[in-house]
Formats: sequence, C-alpha cells, structure tokens
Amino acid sequence: MVSAGPEPAPDDSVLLDPASLHLAPTVERSVKVLVVGAYGVGKTTLIGAVSEIPVLSTEETITAASIGVDPRLGEKTTTTVAMDFGRVTVGGTTALYLFGTPGQKRFWDLWAGLAEGAVGALVVVDTRRLEESFEVLDQLEEHTALPVTVVVNEFPDAPRHATDAVRAALDLPPDTPVVAGDLRERRQAVEALQALVAHAVRLARAGRAA
Repeated sequence: MVSAGPEPAPDDSVLLDPASLHLAPTVERSVKVLVVGAYGVGKTTLIGAVSEIPVLSTEETITAASIGVDPRLGEKTTTTVAMDFGRVTVGGTTALYLFGTPGQKRFWDLWAGLAEGAVGALVVVDTRRLEESFEVLDQLEEHTALPVTVVVNEFPDAPRHATDAVRAALDLPPDTPVVAGDLRERRQAVEALQALVAHAVRLARAGRAA
C-alpha cells in the first residue's frame, strides 16, 4: 500500500535527470503504478515521455493476422503485446515504477497479474473514442480494487471537453480525479501520475481514519 507521506510536489525541481539510470540516495519509497487504456490511446507514449531509464517495451509490428481482430488506427504500425515498463522519480523521495498494459482485449487477461501490488491505475482515454473506455473501467473494476485516476490524452485533432464533462460521460464517482494533457510532454505526463499518487494517498489516509 502506498505510504501516506508527503505528496509529490508539482514543481520542476521534483524531477530527476531523465538520463539517470540509478535511484537517487534520497528515494525513500517505491510505488508501483498501472497505466491502462484502450488500444492506441497513448500508454506507451506516456511511459516513454517520463521514464528516466530505458523503457522495457514489448512493442511488436502489427501483422495481417490481426485483421478483423484488432482495431486499425491510422498509421499506427506497432502495438504492446505484454507490457511496457519504466521508472520516474518525483518529489526526490518517491520512485514510481510504471507498468503499461496492452490495449487489445485479447491481452486483457494479463491485467490482473500486472495489477498485483500496484497502488492505483492511471486510465488513459481518447475523447475521439471515449466509448472504448467504459470497457476498460469495467475490466479494472472486475479484476482489481485499485484507486483510479483518468487522464485525457489531448491529441491534436481530438475535441476538448471540461474534465467534469468527461467524468460525467464516463459515469465516474465524484471523487475520481480527471486531468488532461499532451502525454508527449514529460511535465504533463508526470502531473497525471502525481494526481494518481495523491489520490491513492488520500484514500489510504481515509481508510486508516475510518
């Protein structure tokens, strides 16, 4: 369970050099985070944008065998078939280990195993295909009991909606954080992860106080 210590600060000083391969001596705790979402919403992009170590990726080329099985998205030619793994240190004291799940439904059985030990799930959504996120959220609810934070990946051609409108459209509880950003940008991707960790900390504190 996530420690209810100080929440990661949002300023630029909390981020280590992306080229750093080793944990800083100031790191006091490690936190596992699940990054989930439908096919092609930007999970691999997010992890690649923030990771301070080389990303362990299981990206494979999409082949003719997937025709009629997996959706086709524009010029996308690769897909995650097992997981993506990266690490980012925030607040100088907290190392987030990121486990990105495959988006295709035929790989969703992997989610339960990847979720073990995680403090929460960051759900990446695309407003152009928001309906696909219902199944993602149902999958999480059925196979895990993780705190959830939703991040809207702001693709250049995607419609912009207020986060409250996205929360309502996805029928999320009022206390579920919803944030938005261009997940190619490291700062915005880190802020989404920080929102999830802060949410998990609040729930952990509330649980102990109950």
